[in-house]
Amino acid sequence: MTVVEHFVDLFLHLDQYLGMITEQYGMLSYLFVFLILFCETGLVVTPFLPGDSLLFAVGALSALGVFHVGYFFVLLCIAAILGDTVNYHIGFLLRHKVEQKEDMRFIKRQYLEKTQAFFERHGGKTLVIARFIPIVRSFAPFVSGVGKMRYSRFLAYNVVGGILWVTVALFAGYFFGNIRYVKENFSLVVIGIVLVSALPAFIAYVQECRLAKTAAACYNENQENREDGGLRK
Repeated sequence: MTVVEHFVDLFLHLDQYLGMITEQYGMLSYLFVFLILFCETGLVVTPFLPGDSLLFAVGALSALGVFHVGYFFVLLCIAAILGDTVNYHIGFLLRHKVEQKEDMRFIKRQYLEKTQAFFERHGGKTLVIARFIPIVRSFAPFVSGVGKMRYSRFLAYNVVGGILWVTVALFAGYFFGNIRYVKENFSLVVIGIVLVSALPAFIAYVQECRLAKTAAACYNENQENREDGGLRK
């Protein structure tokens, strides 16, 4: 099994792997989950980590008594808020490289540009909305640091977004993760979570394409009118 195949298998069967880790390491599994969530939100180079599905899986296992949902709720809220805070400061430190459009080995510029465009449309609310969108979630705090957003303002959105995201995803798993159909089709549920999470970004992309086409059509029409006017003269 290749590294990619192993990662996909881990991603689709998080509930099983988490159960195995808990049996083997006990309380250290809390630290393991904390670090994954922290890295996904705190390190701009790890947007591929499974934040949404991990929270859902933890919630489902908590309902079975494997974890204590209250402990995890507090722990993962801290991980989400702390992660975005670290990411913000990384962006602030690297702002000159980003502004000068210097190449950064581990950071895809296309993701940065998409997140910046998202910020232009939604402003500071992006930090809350982005919590529910994979990839954008990892880049939003970084872009906030690059843009030198006032830290007090950033922190307010960070805390609200982090708590809201953990609450929705964790307790969705807690209340629905052990329904028979969900348990028997966990892989499909994980894929569904990813698709639903990516839906806002997809809709925004489609709208952006439509606006671009409309702008291009208007520009071409204006150019034709100018040419026609010039010929009449």
